[in-house]
Amino acid sequence: MVIRAADITEAGEEQRRIRDRSFSVRVPASTANLGAGFDCFGLALKLYLTVKAKVVPEATVACRVRNTGEGSDGTLASTEENLILRSMRVTAEREGLTLPSLELDVNNELPLARGLGSSATAIVAGITLAALVCDRELSAETVLRYAAEMEGHADNVAAAYLGGLVITCLKSDGSVLAVKRSWPSELKVVVVSPEAFLKTAESRIVLPANVPRADAVFNLQRAALFGAALETGAYDLLWDAMQDRLHQVHRQSLVPGLAEALATPRQPGMVGIALSGSGPSVVAFARDHPDDIGEAIAEKFRQHDVPAKVRVLEVDQEGCKYF
Repeated sequence: MVIRAADITEAGEEQRRIRDRSFSVRVPASTANLGAGFDCFGLALKLYLTVKAKVVPEATVACRVRNTGEGSDGTLASTEENLILRSMRVTAEREGLTLPSLELDVNNELPLARGLGSSATAIVAGITLAALVCDRELSAETVLRYAAEMEGHADNVAAAYLGGLVITCLKSDGSVLAVKRSWPSELKVVVVSPEAFLKTAESRIVLPANVPRADAVFNLQRAALFGAALETGAYDLLWDAMQDRLHQVHRQSLVPGLAEALATPRQPGMVGIALSGSGPSVVAFARDHPDDIGEAIAEKFRQHDVPAKVRVLEVDQEGCKYF
């Protein structure tokens, strides 16, 4: 067998190509429920999780994870328990694929366990990266199904994947129906996050297994009103449309000051207020004076010696992006 210099060069280039393969994804935060839309309304926000996955064929371990930003103090796992890595592995297993050895560089802007979809961003990032690394094209329907299975509900993952305001419906077979709708640019999003952790699983434990019919009807009416108010520009109706009887009343006692924050009186420019996801962050929509509104809500937490951070965020319309 004759080995040509050209063969060696080509082999080296192929090894370098494999070694240098890397993919990056950027996934937005999200606020869900928005009052009456329990487990079906999600809104993507311009606060991001960015992950770079690099294929490392010569690695002696399956994956190394480096974290920067929120959670890099050790809160975010850098081991096998990392949710991004776990989501990649679940996706590969479902698709009959094998993940190569990897390095993950994670930069997270989202506060953890604050009701802004941090787990949803990790899951969507993991599914997307698994498909990219393994050169497998996944349909939006498949991504949403896998993500909803891992997250347990579809509202945050759908907003994180699609961007904008997304209304979801989980079918009995596990598939997800998702409709993306435009968000009015004149409505600003104010998020107030207290320095208190509240995992979704913990906040779901306090929810009753059954609800009175009157409460179910109350929420149905307001969820329908929410969509109609946005479509017609009747934003003053959002104050009533974002009232809720299914989850907020049961969760508001989990963090000191949360009940008072949700009961913040209507401020100039403020058109609605609700618990962000499972909390403890509070989201408000405003036509103007967003900073003043945020401070009024934050003060309710501070009165209970709970520090709180105010963010005025834009709506992300793009969803998950890879490059």
